[in-house]
Amino acid sequence: MRATAVRRTALAASAAALALLATACGGSSDADAKDGKDEKGAANGSSSAPKTPAKALTAAELETAALAQGDVKGTKITKTGPADEVPADGVKVDKEACLPVAHAMYGVAQKGALATTKRRVIDEPKTDGKKSLEDVAKGEGADAFKDAFNLTSTFVALHSYEGTAGPDAFTALKKAAADCAGGFTATVAGTPTKVVSMAEEKISGGDEAVAWTVTSESDGATAPVKLVALRKGGSVATFFAFNLAAAGGDVKFELPTAVVAAQDKKLA
Repeated sequence: MRATAVRRTALAASAAALALLATACGGSSDADAKDGKDEKGAANGSSSAPKTPAKALTAAELETAALAQGDVKGTKITKTGPADEVPADGVKVDKEACLPVAHAMYGVAQKGALATTKRRVIDEPKTDGKKSLEDVAKGEGADAFKDAFNLTSTFVALHSYEGTAGPDAFTALKKAAADCAGGFTATVAGTPTKVVSMAEEKISGGDEAVAWTVTSESDGATAPVKLVALRKGGSVATFFAFNLAAAGGDVKFELPTAVVAAQDKKLA
């Protein structure tokens, strides 16, 4: 495939995924683990955690538990700011049952949250002497595109819940993902994003964890993003990750397991 065709396909495919991340990553600075399924499976949305009240972390404790620079090797970690915030009523869906999923994508807390803090974790560019973004712009090959854009950006939202609200929020997200596996449309700031499928993946950590590959579509081209939820006690962390090069279909896009593991460790 010619370089121009590769770039056109990848950029078109990434449009929908970028719409999802436009706000979430949009421009401010700075134990025995389970695999997310209980014995009945994720389809019923049930939580494997006991419905017992959990101690809610204070805002200060949650901030201490949040990721900081140096916690994940090879990444830059920054705090988010006002430009990254999406109010709960600013997220609209065409299927009400899918709202918890849309909220998780944008880092919106569920009912009962006492405090929230957010981080952006971005892979550091690889300095291996390969072609630069300028080379890509000049059309110097598909490999240049993959090299320049093969960086994963992960938006992490960490919420502290009171009582059983944390397990309840986790259960609601699992149920919504099962109910909406066939797709839905989310709209934020007037920009609709069509999700065509959600496929569960294996992940471990915390008291319970679950993950999905979420495939979005724009103009007939599809792009994958990753969504992970991790609960430890009354705290729930969501991770929304995107890799631009993966939108072209030539780069295998993995779950942000290192980021998830680092956050799990800080919550322990």
